[in-house]
Amino acid sequence: MFRLIIAGRGIIAGAALAITAAAAPVVSAPRPAQTTAPAPAEVPVEAAHVLAAYPHDTGAFTQGLFFADGALFESTGQHGASVVREVDLRTGKTKREARLPIDYFGEGSTGWGDTIVSLTWKQGTAFRWDRRTLRQTGTFSYPGEGWGLTQDGQSLILSDGTAELRFLDPATFTERRRITVTYQGRPIRRLNELEYVRGEILANIWHQDLIVRIDPASGVITGVIDLRDLAAAVPVTDSEAVLNGIAYDDKTGKLYVTGKNWPSLYEIALPAR
Repeated sequence: MFRLIIAGRGIIAGAALAITAAAAPVVSAPRPAQTTAPAPAEVPVEAAHVLAAYPHDTGAFTQGLFFADGALFESTGQHGASVVREVDLRTGKTKREARLPIDYFGEGSTGWGDTIVSLTWKQGTAFRWDRRTLRQTGTFSYPGEGWGLTQDGQSLILSDGTAELRFLDPATFTERRRITVTYQGRPIRRLNELEYVRGEILANIWHQDLIVRIDPASGVITGVIDLRDLAAAVPVTDSEAVLNGIAYDDKTGKLYVTGKNWPSLYEIALPAR
């Protein structure tokens, strides 16, 4: 069994949901025969299978993780420690980095063409960086919070801690559409770091050792990757050192995960669709 946060509450997967019926009227017209609602579709759950482990900077409060042209990039959070940087996969060492102003708390990031776009948590500001030099080239504004960011080749996709994902114009940051992410018909909030992989969106859920697989057209969760065993084995004690970071290298077809201040980054098997 696993647990998803649904509309602010924990719901045990597979357990029946109690529904409170309204009081019946004293006098009522004849009602049509009741029909039984179909049971919610079962959502497949697959345990993460670790294929390899690599060093990761324990000082990195990971908020965004992605590959671009075979290079690994990471964005980190915390005031005064938020950076966007290129990382050597094999050693975990920083190759180069750009630091955000001290009053910004960095969040998710993704590549777009020859640039990187990175979010901030509560400042409503996104930064654009030249991917080759990591020089800041522009900013955008957006309402609400910024959590995770990915892209599907047409739009940037932003999470903000709610059950909704916004699809944004990469040039102007204007909203094109949004979806509500649901599990068996119920909205799922606290969607965090995102990665677009082979036609679906993968999302960490904050403070849960799970990655959900989301249909980008409907928002329906079609599968769950269970990383509880992996996370339990990570030698961290800080309660905020949670699973957060998904990167897919389309050059190699490999999928990687890590967490905030984790000492390792893991290659895991990409579940079949």
